[in-house]
Amino acid sequence: MTIAGRKVAFLVSKEGIEQVELTEPWKAVEEAGGTPQLISPEAGTVQGFNHLDPADTFPVDVTAADADPNAYHALVLPGGVANGDLLRWQDSARQFVRGFLATGRPVAVICHGGWILIDVDGVRGRRLTSWPSMAVDFRNAGAEWVDEQLVVDNAGGHPLISSRKPDDLPAFCQELVAQVGKD
Repeated sequence: MTIAGRKVAFLVSKEGIEQVELTEPWKAVEEAGGTPQLISPEAGTVQGFNHLDPADTFPVDVTAADADPNAYHALVLPGGVANGDLLRWQDSARQFVRGFLATGRPVAVICHGGWILIDVDGVRGRRLTSWPSMAVDFRNAGAEWVDEQLVVDNAGGHPLISSRKPDDLPAFCQELVAQVGKD
């Protein structure tokens, strides 16, 4: 499937991003002909991690405050404990996510990336998965949490794609590209 001409937003914090949860979906978007863009609350670079160990840095394409949610065909929220926790405290990130949810386009979230969706009331009534330690957080926010490799929930105005962990990335990436191709 080709997604040529379609831009996909990858929203991350300044550090703590689980690197493979950024790089594998990014690569899948590029290989399908799409254009990924890295968005963060701060300009400069962001720090990837391999679990708790610092890994590579990545240049930010546009800040969350300057990014237009309507310019993207999908939003990817990579995981990483610190990434998910730091991102949810950033006003510009929350505003971008709220704006993106209003577009009705696909949101793809993996591992701890979904914390920000809780903060913008973006999971109430939705079915999703995540890293297992977040199950209570999602349930308390009104979501139905399940322990499955890949969940696609088409209720709530936009497709919500979710996976638990790096082992789920092949299915996650395939579904991300498929959903972007539908838009």
